[in-house]
Amino acid sequence: MTTPSDSALLAALATVIDPELRRPITELGMVASVAAFDDGRVQALIRLTIAGCPLRETITRDVSAALSKLDGVTDVIVDLTVMTAEQRAELKERLKGGAAERGIPFNDENSLTRVYAVASGKGGVGKSSVTVNLACALAAKGLRVGIVDADIYGFSVPGLMGITQAPTRVDEMILPPVAHDVKVISIGMFVAGNQPVAWRGPMLHRALEQFLGDVYFGDLDILLLDLPPGTGDIAISVGQLLPKAEILVVTTPQAAAADVAERAGAIAVQTGQKVAGVIENMSFLTLPDGSTMELFGSGGGEILAKRLSQTVNSPVELLGQIPLDVALREGGDSGLPIVLSAPQSAAAQALLGIADKLAVRPRGLSGLKLGVTPR
Repeated sequence: MTTPSDSALLAALATVIDPELRRPITELGMVASVAAFDDGRVQALIRLTIAGCPLRETITRDVSAALSKLDGVTDVIVDLTVMTAEQRAELKERLKGGAAERGIPFNDENSLTRVYAVASGKGGVGKSSVTVNLACALAAKGLRVGIVDADIYGFSVPGLMGITQAPTRVDEMILPPVAHDVKVISIGMFVAGNQPVAWRGPMLHRALEQFLGDVYFGDLDILLLDLPPGTGDIAISVGQLLPKAEILVVTTPQAAAADVAERAGAIAVQTGQKVAGVIENMSFLTLPDGSTMELFGSGGGEILAKRLSQTVNSPVELLGQIPLDVALREGGDSGLPIVLSAPQSAAAQALLGIADKLAVRPRGLSGLKLGVTPR
């Protein structure tokens, strides 16, 4: 019987991705030891970040599966231990890349993350549903995506994503839960049951600041913020904390809704941000005979895009029109967004089309230090 070499064992463990940090456990210092014996047994000792790691069973299963694939292995024994304070400190330094202060990483001059703040003038236009579906669509394309549920009072993203797991704390660092390959943080993960959040403006600002600075998202391609409706404290805080964020405005076709949504986009003039585009939701309903009914009127998204183009003095595109679809609501109730549960539906196709437009925008290198010295 062939006994796997140490290098083969470590290579197998390198395929095990930590479900929260989304990096190989071998890179994170989580492999304390691994050994193979002549009788075909393999024994691995894995370090968890904290004693109450909620995904310990997932890690155990993945380690066992990876080692079991090696030739000559007949049994795998996975033992778990917990990182010491020194080992956790080393892990945090490794994740931070040696930076002394993390701050808000998306503001780092070398950050390539595109940040989109999804806004609306009023509630009930489907802004959160649009946010989670775009996030899942972009993640399905292979992009690294995160969501900050910045709607502190009306948080809904955990339910829409089917997340029931609480974030993991590694000292002062927070590891966001992952669903459908999207990293998510929300105040809803920190309150018991369906308790209301009754905070004033400064507390809202501090909560958003902690979500952006203390939560470890890693190197994201795209970060989506689900903003509360209107132009209140959070919208202003986003302008201050994430000056490079671009605003996506969600509206319905109704003219009155477009009037209100214009204010949400026009705040970009005051904050110095860019409007990335307009998304029209609930555009029409397809009837059984194939005809369509415009329940909320028509043209609101196009009108809004033209108005915002004039207001911000820059072209603002109508990125897409999403029809009404029962499956869209069902996906929100079940925690499985429609772009994953029914990708061929008209609503999913519209959302995927919008995601395509957001995905192809290049991560610009203008102004970044490339570490190249002319000779």
